[in-house]
This record gives sequence, structure tokens and C-alpha cells, in this order.
Amino acid sequence: MGEFELIRRFFDRGPARRSPLGIGDDCALIAPREHGQIAVTSDVLVEGRHFFPDVAPFDLGHKSLAVNLSDLAAMGAEPFGFLLSVSLPGADEAWLGSFAEGLFALADRHGCELLGGDTTAGPLSIAITAFGHVPAGAALRRDGAQPGDDLWVSGEIGGPSWAVGERYAGRGAALGSGLVARLDRPEPRIALGIELRHLASAAIDLSDGLLGDLGHIVDRSRVGAEIDEAVLPVSMQLAAVSPERAIEQALSGGDDYELLFSAPPENRAAIGALGRRLNLPLTRIGRIRDGASIVVLDARGRPRARLPRSHEHFG
Repeated sequence: MGEFELIRRFFDRGPARRSPLGIGDDCALIAPREHGQIAVTSDVLVEGRHFFPDVAPFDLGHKSLAVNLSDLAAMGAEPFGFLLSVSLPGADEAWLGSFAEGLFALADRHGCELLGGDTTAGPLSIAITAFGHVPAGAALRRDGAQPGDDLWVSGEIGGPSWAVGERYAGRGAALGSGLVARLDRPEPRIALGIELRHLASAAIDLSDGLLGDLGHIVDRSRVGAEIDEAVLPVSMQLAAVSPERAIEQALSGGDDYELLFSAPPENRAAIGALGRRLNLPLTRIGRIRDGASIVVLDARGRPRARLPRSHEHFG
């Protein structure tokens, strides 16, 4: 099976509905909405670095797109299309069929069409560039946090990074199905991001760890931040094993793909109602303050002397 037969069989789904031109040409064509902007994000997943060699291809298809949709969610963008470039060690039909199934199951849920890309032979890696619409001037950014704002996070945090460590240690079989699903099939918070356009002052998705990603908001907004570790929504499964480990993972672990956002205190009631409407826990974990540093208060309300380091790709 050659490259173009592979594309036709597994990735060509006919004419695009939300773009003037689907796959099959030299470029994709994108028509922005009137008075709107296009948000663009790109991620690369490399075998052995971002996913385990034995990951189920369905899950890999899902996660490859999910990490990009999570970036769109963090900016309040509505997904509409993506480009897929994949390097494959071989044209394994069963693997490709399952990968495409997981990819398109998530894509279809969010009305996100494949618009083009590339395939080549080589070590397994997946690169996706995703596009989303956002009304002009409504995009959530990292530079809008203000002193006095509340700091919020969605869902539970800390569990996926712990699951990675357990797998590396050979204890992956003992992980519960819920924790495995959080790691292998993260749920991009698209609906939350869209609703936060008029409630949040800044936002980011949690891919490299709470402290590391909060650091980007602090740097871009030129502010400081304070976190109360006693209210962190840590993974319940991890907390049952080790409360102290749960706090460490919640502060520094990656792969959560939840949204971290700041918002003025007067929006607390509206954010609480939004969480109930989406059936998604939204937890107020701290505040934005003057300064340029991040302070974490322990269970006794004292600043932690040492903060765990979040993931750095070249650290």
C-alpha cells in the first residue's frame, strides 16, 4: 500500500463541510468568519517521549488531536479543522484503522475536519496543527491576569503524571481504568473555554504542570500568584495512596489538559453556575497578586520553602 492509497483508505472522508477545500490539494483553504479570528496551534507527539510504544492506536489517535484541541479551548476557540502529518515505520492496516477511528471519533464530536497534511516513512511520530474560530477580540490570552483576580482550575489534577511514572516503573497494570483513561484519552475542555470568553481574564491549558504553566501567565501578565495547596482538586485515586505525593503531582505533574484561568472576584457566582451546567468541577485554588513570583501556601497557611519543578522539554 503506497502513500496515496493509505491516505485514501484511512483519512480521506470526502468534501469538507466547514472549509472551501478538503484534503487532496497542495494546500488547504480556510475562510475566516466575518469579524472573527482564526486560532492556530500545533503539537508533535514522538514515540518514547510523549507516548509509550504499546499505547493502543485508538487512544493515540484520540490524544494526538486532544492535546491540540486543549490549546484551542484555552483560548476560547471553537475548533473547525486540522492538519495531520504522520511518520510511520510501516503501513500496518489494523493499526491505521484503529488510529483513524480514535482520531475521527474525537474530531466528529467537536465538528473538526481533517483538511490536509503529510505522510512519510520513519520512526512513529504524529504532528497536528489545529484551527479554531474565535470572535475578534474575544480570545483568552495569557497576558490578561490582574492583581486581585481569583485563580481557578477545572477537573482533577495530578493523576495522569502519576500514571506515567507508574508505567515507567512497570506498575501500569495496577492503575485503575479511570486513571488510564485520563492519561490516554484526555478530554479537551472546549465548551468551558468558549463560556469563559466573557468571564476569565487569562487562561492556559495544563500540559506541563500547574506551577510551570501558571508561570507562563505570571510572566506574560507581569504579576505574581498565590496557591492554597489545601484546596487543590487532586486526583482522588492518588490521594488515597499518598496525600503528600498527590500534592506534589498536582503542583508539578503534566498531562492533565485541564484549564487554569484567572477571573475577577465578581464572576465567582457565574463561574460556579457554569461548572454546574457543564457538570465539571471548577475549583478556586488561589489568587493573582502583585509581584513576579509564585507562592504556595501549605496546609498551615505557610509559604512552602521548596517548590517542585514542572516538566521542561530541554530541562
